[in-house]
Amino acid sequence: MVSENRLWMSAFFDRSAPVVAVDLIGATFTVAGVGGLIVETEAYTDEDPASHTYKGQTPRNRAMFGPPASIYVYRSYGIHWCLNFVCRAGSAVLIRALEPTAGLDLMRQRRGLDDPFLLCSGPGRLCQALAITGDLNGGTLADDPLHLAISGEPQTVTTGLRIGITKAADTAWRFGVKGSPFLSKVL
Repeated sequence: MVSENRLWMSAFFDRSAPVVAVDLIGATFTVAGVGGLIVETEAYTDEDPASHTYKGQTPRNRAMFGPPASIYVYRSYGIHWCLNFVCRAGSAVLIRALEPTAGLDLMRQRRGLDDPFLLCSGPGRLCQALAITGDLNGGTLADDPLHLAISGEPQTVTTGLRIGITKAADTAWRFGVKGSPFLSKVL
């Protein structure tokens, strides 16, 4: 069972990051049973000046050069953890927002608020709500306590510009469920 899980994940993620980013919309992602539906993603490749891998491998970005379905977790501005799923070497998808569906009480406790629309709307909020830290960096999506299930339900996906970057800021590689109130910023 575990090897079958690793095989489909490897095949799913061994593709272009923008393609994977779209296909992740509507997937269910949980950590130890806490999580929800992925409603917003951003894609980054090694040819993208906004990517951490643009200038090659470093100790910080080493996980992005791991096998497909690896996890890359980094701190943004030294404050917030950000979760990425590795695609082809040097590329990844940033998970920007979830629609919380499982473990809401624990998410509320971790985030210190009740508003379900603010629990996982943004990469830092999402990581805090799911208790994701740098300890997951370099692991894989096939590892416990992580669980990813790709949706068979078609989603109406909209595209927009990525958030918080200055290089390649005009690249429309942010994807989200059209009209979702759980997005980090309207698309």
